[in-house]
Amino acid sequence: MPQLNTAKGAKRHPEKRRNPDRPQPRRPEWLRVKAPVSAAYAETRALMRDLNLVTVCEEAACPNIGECWAQKHATMMILGSVCTRACAFCNVATGRPDALDMDEPENVAKAVASLGLRHVVITSVDRDDLADGGAAHFARTIEFIRLYSAGTTIEILTPDFLRKEGALEVVVAARPDVFNHNMETVPRLYPQIRPGARYFHSLSILQQVKKLDPSIFTKSGIMVGLGEEDDEVGQLMDDLRSADVDFMTIGQYLQPTPKHASVDRFVEPELFDGYAAQGRAKGFLLMSSTPLTRSSYHADEDFAALQQARNAVLAAS
Repeated sequence: MPQLNTAKGAKRHPEKRRNPDRPQPRRPEWLRVKAPVSAAYAETRALMRDLNLVTVCEEAACPNIGECWAQKHATMMILGSVCTRACAFCNVATGRPDALDMDEPENVAKAVASLGLRHVVITSVDRDDLADGGAAHFARTIEFIRLYSAGTTIEILTPDFLRKEGALEVVVAARPDVFNHNMETVPRLYPQIRPGARYFHSLSILQQVKKLDPSIFTKSGIMVGLGEEDDEVGQLMDDLRSADVDFMTIGQYLQPTPKHASVDRFVEPELFDGYAAQGRAKGFLLMSSTPLTRSSYHADEDFAALQQARNAVLAAS
């Protein structure tokens, strides 16, 4: 990891990417969204600031922020706002993270209670600097949410806990309702797009969750438009099904800045429909596949659909 200037008196900033600028193609009509202007959006933003919370909605420049925050749905990002990885697709700052905020798990729970969420998604930056990768912090956050909002279902979107022995077990023992870990892209593109991660390690995380607690729904997602081929998307679906993953999301990659990976193609909505049909045929309980699909987009509605799909399978067996 590049070293930052930490000499006495120097102001620390997340490391800026030194990649050459890459052109950002004009988005097609189906990928344009309205700017967030509603009063409810402003209220959600104010609550996040009051509790000193970070959201992936802002940090990752999610195109759905206006719609979700207008409905008072926000995806909380714990473990700080600086990531120890530098994935080519991600808009989150990279650098040397600050110390953990030990009040963060309770503050997240307070926000969930204030928003009255039926379902909440908790994600994080990668924290390779921590001995457990942040696993205990995830567990404490889940525990506090259950304390403040007993009826809220909890979905977590975790890093890969690479080389963090025992970390996954700590998170699973806290019993989230949904365990999500995104594959992000096909294995051929990992060296360019997700260089700090390992494809089969990510796959094994999802498989291990099911072995540790089969009652937890598992979920994973990818972006298309990074240079993958459609047959590679199909093979990735097969890999996820071999790990008994319940739910898959597929969305269009959007280049956050000229320093990030270029968009290889804009996938038309009809092809997303085809991915969804293919995934259902392969046995996923649920598929969400649209240009604007993101991991936590409509997560509360998707959780209800997951429960219904599982009950239908159980009733038919």
